[in-house]
Amino acid sequence: MPRRLISEIIAGRTLVTATKDMTVRDACRLMVEKKIGAVLVVEKGRIAGIFTERDALTKVLAASLDPDKTTVAKVMVADLQTIRAAQPLAYALHMMAEGGFRHVPVVDDNGLPLGMVSARDALGQDMLELEREIKRQEELETSIGY
Repeated sequence: MPRRLISEIIAGRTLVTATKDMTVRDACRLMVEKKIGAVLVVEKGRIAGIFTERDALTKVLAASLDPDKTTVAKVMVADLQTIRAAQPLAYALHMMAEGGFRHVPVVDDNGLPLGMVSARDALGQDMLELEREIKRQEELETSIGY
C-alpha cells in the first residue's frame, strides 16, 4: 500500500470548487477544463457536498434531467466522508474501497476544505509519466498522419 501522506499528495494543488446554484453543465465544464473527476461544493467556506462525473452520468443524463436547468445542489452527494491531511493515502484508498466512491475531500482540524484525493492518486508518478508518453506518441502520430 502507498505510504505517502495525503498532505504530500495535495501539496501545490489548487482546490477546485463549485457552488450549490451552479448548473450541472457549468460544473461539468469546470471539471473538463481542470481535468478532474469531481468538485467540492462549498458554501460559506464549508463543504456542502461533492459532485462527480458519476453523478452527472447516473443522476442527470440517465435520469433525463436538463443539465442547463439542474443545479448541482439537486444531484450532489451531501453526506460524504472526509479525511485529514496527516493520514496516509492507504487509509483514503481503504475508505474509497469500503464506501464505493473514488474521491475523498481533505479537511483541516476545523473541517475546512484543503483539497481532494482520488483513487487515481494511488497510480503514482510512473503511471502519470506513462500517460504523458502515450499522449505524446498519439500527437506525433497525428502530426505525421498515421
